[in-house]
Amino acid sequence: MKKVVLAYSGGLDTSVCIPLLKEHYGCDYAITVTVDVGQPEKEIAQAEKKAAKISDRHYTIDAKDEFVKDYIFPLIKANGSYEGYVLGTSMARPLIARKVVEIAEKENADALCHGCTGKGNDQLRFEAVFRSTGFEVIAPMRDMNLTREWEMEYAKKHGIPVSATKSKPWSVDENIWSRSIEGGRLEEPDFIPPEEIFEWTVQPEKAPEAETMDVGFESGVPVSLNGEKLEGVPLIQSLNRIGGSHGVGRTDMIEDRVLGLKARENYEHPAATILLTAHKDLEKLVLTRDELRFKSLVDETWSELAYKGLVDEPLYMDLNAFIDRTQERVSGNVKIRLYKGCANVIARSSPFALYSADLSSFDSTTIDQKDAEGYCKYHGFQARLFKKMHSFENNQ
Repeated sequence: MKKVVLAYSGGLDTSVCIPLLKEHYGCDYAITVTVDVGQPEKEIAQAEKKAAKISDRHYTIDAKDEFVKDYIFPLIKANGSYEGYVLGTSMARPLIARKVVEIAEKENADALCHGCTGKGNDQLRFEAVFRSTGFEVIAPMRDMNLTREWEMEYAKKHGIPVSATKSKPWSVDENIWSRSIEGGRLEEPDFIPPEEIFEWTVQPEKAPEAETMDVGFESGVPVSLNGEKLEGVPLIQSLNRIGGSHGVGRTDMIEDRVLGLKARENYEHPAATILLTAHKDLEKLVLTRDELRFKSLVDETWSELAYKGLVDEPLYMDLNAFIDRTQERVSGNVKIRLYKGCANVIARSSPFALYSADLSSFDSTTIDQKDAEGYCKYHGFQARLFKKMHSFENNQ
């Protein structure tokens, strides 16, 4: 008997995978695994209900705390962002893949399956984990070169209920950190997305008056909101609700996928926008100029590896070691003002601040300003020599 374990979201792609596995891949026993990384409870329940009808066995795994502590917190420390995209879906995929592998090992399965296409990034993120296990990997969407329109017709013939329609063939991926919406006309760079695709954020112009909040950090990790200590999951949930009510955290961008294809993407990420804005600002207060300069290079490399799903790459672990060292002093509080889609830092404080009011003030004489004259004489010295030589050559 051939057992296949499927990473199951309950959406169109993964739902049609089950009959396809049995019709085309010799699967006798299909096991579905839904990993809860912060999807709506309703979505989890629908996946369970659907799996009960079309799969042979189903698992639901609550991994929200693990996702936040082991994936989102390191992302915040690294200011995780790829080409302006706040990493979200890419961070969840390796965790989901690892949980699927755990079930496959428990069930003595023969193969692993995902519902990713051959054009996107998710196939790489899943298989970076899957292919290190020795299990056979099956990808029906990619192998059979399927389109979403074909899948919708196939689902209809097999009595599989799906929410996608020809007029709204949108693919939505949601976790506690971000929500992505793509597909259909949303793929067209010049198409204006309808407001109905957004669920986490209100239209910025319809947002209420400004609101100020205080976010507390300890060693680079957010730990409090407006003075109240909160664990990671409830903190992020609260910020998604508050930030979303102010229209904060929408991204509409042209993104370079790993395969080289450009894609138009729409995202919602209120909590991520607030926390990354606050964290990066706090770093500027406590890290040295050289640390900030070098860390920006580290953050960029870290983000690219995370975007590709290469969380088992040794360099990824090496970068985390450096980042964790810098975060030992990233503690303090940041005040942020939310208004009409914007999240702006208006104040910050830290016991590790590399700031001296006495030394920086124009009204202080602690530093003798005349001492700066010698520095000025050498500042730009080579440029002045070049300019002098260049002027001499032009006069010949």
